[in-house]
Amino acid sequence: MATYSELVSQAQALMAQAEQVRKQELAQVIADIKAKMKEYGITVEDLGGQSGRKSAGKSKSAAKYRGPQGELWSGGPGRKPDWVKTVLAEGKDIESFRI
Repeated sequence: MATYSELVSQAQALMAQAEQVRKQELAQVIADIKAKMKEYGITVEDLGGQSGRKSAGKSKSAAKYRGPQGELWSGGPGRKPDWVKTVLAEGKDIESFRI
């Protein structure tokens, strides 16, 4: 019968192997998704994301408004995005941009 330390060592080796396989599978899934996005002309914005913007502290609220150039805004409290300020300054109704 195996000892505790032998079993722990085997478990650690299996976990390391599982992580390696997960990373390989993940890379393939990402490549497949990117290929489909390219094939169908899908953008990150189409999927509800914000391309090229990675900043901690940004709101995680779902977008409620889409700007003229595809910009997204949740409509929450705080500083309004520039596109919202422009739309309002032009006398347009923000509700016409509701998703």
